[in-house]
Formats: sequence, C-alpha cells, structure tokens
Amino acid sequence: MTLRALPLALVGLAALAAAAGLVAAAPVAPRNFADKSPSAIPVDVELVLAVDVSYSMDPEEQALQREGYVKALTSREFLMAMREGANAKVAVTYVEWAGANDQKIVMPWRLIEGPESADAVASEISRAPYRRASRTSIAGALLFTKNLFDNSGYRGLRRVIDVSGDGANNAGPLIVLSREEVLAAGITINGLPIMLNRATGYMDTPNLDIYYEDCVVGGPGAFVVPIRERDQFINATRTKLVLEIAGRQPQPRVIPASADKPRISCTVGEKMWQERWGGSNFQ
Repeated sequence: MTLRALPLALVGLAALAAAAGLVAAAPVAPRNFADKSPSAIPVDVELVLAVDVSYSMDPEEQALQREGYVKALTSREFLMAMREGANAKVAVTYVEWAGANDQKIVMPWRLIEGPESADAVASEISRAPYRRASRTSIAGALLFTKNLFDNSGYRGLRRVIDVSGDGANNAGPLIVLSREEVLAAGITINGLPIMLNRATGYMDTPNLDIYYEDCVVGGPGAFVVPIRERDQFINATRTKLVLEIAGRQPQPRVIPASADKPRISCTVGEKMWQERWGGSNFQ
C-alpha cells in the first residue's frame, strides 16, 4: 500500500478535503513531544519548509516556488485551518537546500498566530536574496532539518517537514535510510514534487510523484501534491499547507497484491548521475 498523490483544489478546507479524496477528513491524532525547555511555546504544528534551490530549478521556478509559500502562508484558507487547532498557533522555519552539505536557514523559527504574524513571516521570506547551487540531496535536507526541531523553542503536537523539489536524490546519503531516521524521530514528511516539462531536463526523473510517494514521504498522514504546470505553484502550495496545518490524512491508494516490486528505484537519481558524470554517489 502506498500514499496517494493529492490533486489540486482551490477553495476552502472542505473543498480541499473532498477534492483530495479524503474520507471523513479525520485529523491525524496529535502526539506530544518532550522538550527540554519548560518555556517552549505550545503550537499545533512545528513546520519546516524545505525548498530546492539546485541548478535544475530555473529562476522562474524558484520565484514561483517562493511566491507559492508566501501567498499560502497569508491565505484565508491557511489562517482558517490554523484557528481550528487546539492552540491556534503554528511555528514555521524556511530552509533552502541543494547538495549534501548545502542547506541554508533563510528564516529561523517564527510563530504564526494571526494575520499580522503571517504577513511578517511572508515578508521575511520574500526579502531573502535568491541563490542556486549544485546537486540534489533530499536526504541531506531531511537530516539537516530533522535537527532543527530540537531547539526550536516550540512544542508542537505535530512535527512536519514539507519538502519541495524537482528531482530525485543524487548526492549525499541514501534517501530511504535518511527518511527512516527522520520518521523514527516522530516527524512526518510531506512532498511537493515539481514535474514540469522541460526541453533540456537531462536529470529529470520520470514519475517523480511516485518517487516521492515511495522513497521520500512518510509518517502519520503523509501525502504528496505534485505540480505539473507553472500556474499550479500557488494553488498546490496552498493546498498542501492547509492540509498539513489541519492534520488531514489522505485515503491510501490500493495497490494490487501482485504488485510486490517497487514501482520506482529509490536510487534512480544516483544512477542517473553516475551514468552522466561517472563516479560513485553511494554513501
């Protein structure tokens, strides 16, 4: 059984849930995380936004990706979903990533508890300069962001890493082992695979949504929202953030019992890199 890739939806949480095929749209049961600091602020979700800035992301895609998060965080749907939480507060940090050792905290942990703080967070993300870097290490991004929860200053009922990118892992640790380490810490990983048709995308991964489903995401209520057209960035990002904040869980896609083989290799990115450039990427 695998996770379902959610289609896009445009209006309201009810419409988002219905369009995504959610049955009863039941929230994921929260869990309590220990925090060393008694002064940690209780929130419903501690959310890491981990965004791909590798060279395969062209400048327009980078701008659309960031605009998607900025508009999603200030959207009416996001704020409504947040207000429905037990604490009506969300903690967010924004991280850019590329190669195995290339992760940058663009915005440290910030609290969103209403329109004003949401606007301040969106403005801080918008002001950050753009950058691009080599390679694609989803594993490196996951392991780096996993450690950010330890000293966030917040105590979330849920901890989520929201990872977006346009390619498979091709550098650093193997993705499945890294994912399992993150999941073992009680963190959910959701995916936003960017699947645009390019004329020169020599490292593009066919069926990137399936790769994200089978190799990247995991944890309670984990899901994937693919982007296949440039004009879907904003709506897809909003859909994903609203469902994350609301703790909605998609109905799993049923896979026939005979389908006992992986649908896609979780080392496809490393193999593609080896075939083009040679050398070893397996650690």
